[in-house]
Amino acid sequence: MKEALEVLDHIRLNFSPTGLFALNVTIAFIMFGVALDIKFEHFKELAMRPKAVLVGVISQFFLLPAVTFLFILVLNPTPTVALGMILISACPGGNISNFMSAMAKGNLALSVSLTAIATLAATFMTPINFALWGKFYINFYNSSGATDLLVPIKIEFVQMVQTVVILLGIPVVVGLLFSQYLPKLTAKIRKPIRQLSILIFIAFVIILLSANFDHFRRFIHLVFLIVLIHNALALLSGYSISSLARLPRIDRRTITIETGIQNSGLALVLMFNPKIFPPELELGGMTIIAAWWGVWHILSGFGVAYLMSRYHLSKSFKV
Repeated sequence: MKEALEVLDHIRLNFSPTGLFALNVTIAFIMFGVALDIKFEHFKELAMRPKAVLVGVISQFFLLPAVTFLFILVLNPTPTVALGMILISACPGGNISNFMSAMAKGNLALSVSLTAIATLAATFMTPINFALWGKFYINFYNSSGATDLLVPIKIEFVQMVQTVVILLGIPVVVGLLFSQYLPKLTAKIRKPIRQLSILIFIAFVIILLSANFDHFRRFIHLVFLIVLIHNALALLSGYSISSLARLPRIDRRTITIETGIQNSGLALVLMFNPKIFPPELELGGMTIIAAWWGVWHILSGFGVAYLMSRYHLSKSFKV
């Protein structure tokens, strides 16, 4: 497995500086659109219904990175693939999770509340989780006697915090203030912006695929199963912890989706930031994992949401 994956490190995705800038702007716009659906009242969910919200946050920021680390120990991939998986697990929920939660007939209010809290928390939790679990992995890898770890792979914590704050924190705060002080205008533009955000995100995925189709065609077999299992573990983690917490089925659906849909676009932006990961490092494994996650979690998310929507909450099917 490891020998086969090593070829990924030499891959350079076709992603120009202009394309990277466009992706940055797109993510910021998407997060602004997400924030328009958020009201300050949603943060009161933490006080009014703390159990479901806390379980959702724990599932995303604590359980998923830990499960990912255990999966890496079992899988024993190359270092760059492992670090790519850790970075994906450290990112907050994806921007289409609210739509999928509604499609799954989950608790939309909980989904929006988790989006609000997780997005703001990600400004520090994403860098912390990647630094923490990344360091655990590097120490484990070095202690195993391996000598082929690319060096220096350093966790540029401060730079990562700055990037996440710019891409997530600022757009969300602006969107919150926009929604709070311009409610009439927000009501008019909320739905079009939400629809446009989803279309732009999907368009970016298609463009990324088309620009790197040859890479995916040649190497997708190396990461397909890894991403499939990783994503399945994420969905299962959300369902398991919410079931153990004895949450209502409607909440389980939401937490399952919120945990399984990750902001892979943010992961790609962080990977392409030369101040975080210097260009001289060959980190193709990280980028291929994140790029395919961006495709697969859309397919799996819609699939899971559709299956959930086919079952009424009153039935014995407990999702």
